[in-house]
Amino acid sequence: MPAHAKDPRLIEDRYVVGTRLRLRRVEADSQVVYKFCQKVRPDDSNPSTVAITNIYLAESEYERLCQLPASILRKTRRVWHVGHHTFAVDKFHGDLAGLLLAEIELPDLAQGLPLPAPIGREVTTDERFSGGYLAHATPSQKAELLTLTRSEAR
Repeated sequence: MPAHAKDPRLIEDRYVVGTRLRLRRVEADSQVVYKFCQKVRPDDSNPSTVAITNIYLAESEYERLCQLPASILRKTRRVWHVGHHTFAVDKFHGDLAGLLLAEIELPDLAQGLPLPAPIGREVTTDERFSGGYLAHATPSQKAELLTLTRSEAR
């Protein structure tokens, strides 16, 4: 995790099996927010473009929807300011412990962005690093990704 990353938020994502839907619980500063989300790629060949719809939920609605079968990801997200850019840095827990992903929204991906240290690799077009993939990945697929990212960090 970058030393200057701040504002930690604990996030639990529940990817509903057989759908493109996600339930999210975000806890920060003793506040909890619940969201129901759908992520759709308008162009399946371009994973960098995603249309997102969020619905904010009451806790009781969230608890009701938690009854749906889902694969769960847990992570701590921090905000990291680098120059004029702001990254969201996720540190994963559980069987993905050790995986760090940094995310930024850019108005034009064609312009590119030099990756600041300690970011090791651009994974925008690598579907294996999407939340849905990570949530549903088998233990061996997760181990492969962790091995890959650790070897690149050296």
